[in-house]
Amino acid sequence: MNLLRKIIFTLAALSPAKLFACAACYGGNIDSPMADGMNWGIFTLLAVVGTVLAAFLAFLIYAIRKSEALEAAAQKIPPQVPQV
Repeated sequence: MNLLRKIIFTLAALSPAKLFACAACYGGNIDSPMADGMNWGIFTLLAVVGTVLAAFLAFLIYAIRKSEALEAAAQKIPPQVPQV
């Protein structure tokens, strides 16, 4: 495992710095199409994650309200015992 770490560190140290830079942090032209594409990708992922979290929250609220309604209905009507 130690040898693998040394190999990875050596490859990372010898590789050009441009390989590690993305469109936002490379520093060149921030108005480039590559930077715009990356920003739209980030916004799209945020929208998907936000939608999934909102749907999960809506389901939890629905389940809580349904549980409260069933509990209220159970308290209003006494359970009927079958007669033998």
